[in-house]
Amino acid sequence: MGDAKAGPVRLSFNPQLRVEFRGATVTSDAGLLLPRELDERLGLSTLIERHLADPRTGHNSQFPLPDLFRQSIYSRLAGYEDTNDAERLAEDPTFRMLASRERREISVALTSTLHWFETEVLAEARNYQGLVRLNTALVQHEGVRSSTQRVTLDVDSSESPVHGTQEQSAYNGHFECVCYHPLFVFNQHGDCLAATLRPGNVHSADGWEDVLLPVIDRYQARKQTVVVRADAAFALPALYEALERRDVAYAIRLPANQVLERRLEDLLTRPRGRPSIAYNLGNLLRRLALPLAIQSWSLTTLQQRLFKTGGRLIRHARYFVLQLAESRLTGSLFRQILGRIERLAWHPT
Repeated sequence: MGDAKAGPVRLSFNPQLRVEFRGATVTSDAGLLLPRELDERLGLSTLIERHLADPRTGHNSQFPLPDLFRQSIYSRLAGYEDTNDAERLAEDPTFRMLASRERREISVALTSTLHWFETEVLAEARNYQGLVRLNTALVQHEGVRSSTQRVTLDVDSSESPVHGTQEQSAYNGHFECVCYHPLFVFNQHGDCLAATLRPGNVHSADGWEDVLLPVIDRYQARKQTVVVRADAAFALPALYEALERRDVAYAIRLPANQVLERRLEDLLTRPRGRPSIAYNLGNLLRRLALPLAIQSWSLTTLQQRLFKTGGRLIRHARYFVLQLAESRLTGSLFRQILGRIERLAWHPT
């Protein structure tokens, strides 16, 4: 109950005001309950068990693998960029309620455990490949998959800045920072279908075959028409030839042209970022469950106006009550989103 036993603090400028510290019952991320409900409907727990392996043996598995995985992705979905925040989030009511039943009464993982999970468990070769399969299964779930026969793929690179001397990070003159230089493939709905982490100083199109072609082959195996879009870094004869052999139409930007650049300058600005499995979960919520009035919200807006909702946890003998502050996320909006999640037509994975 935090510092409740010490009594309220009084302030001289307003004698009517009492300040109480109840850190263990107050949360700033109550809106994460909605993507958690969506991931339950998508069968994320089953996907985790199917595609990720737990290296622990014996009785030392205090935190179940699904709990560690969810804590990792929901931390990023809420804007916590690294595992240092785990020390504070370990007692956060929302993160405890997102976890399995046995963890709700105690706490979620601390920084050391979460760091081990992300840098050792997920870095194992079998789990690295398992993450790829998990992501593919998530975004191609029968309840998520678009019924359209035409799929548009966007292939692009981005920068992932680092601080320190991480292995294979390097200075990139285009981004003007020390970074990694990941490569991504998205569909027209914004879902991240494939990604690979590359050294910071490689060319933007480096390794495009290993990332793009398997995605194309999967869609074509389902008899869907594929179109590819890319910027000038991918204006490569080998890429053209590979697409034409597969009968894939493409629109790839021409290399730099000063006249063209001047005329299109206002259209070329776009945000940079590094999507993840957390990105895909947020994006699925955005495109599947948001009411029409807010479907144009970006993931950043979702984070600031929806996920970042304050709440207070009240514990009863047999259940918990999470009282949410009504600001951007009103009771009416919460019920609308929840209703859309419940009406999504799919069977468990």
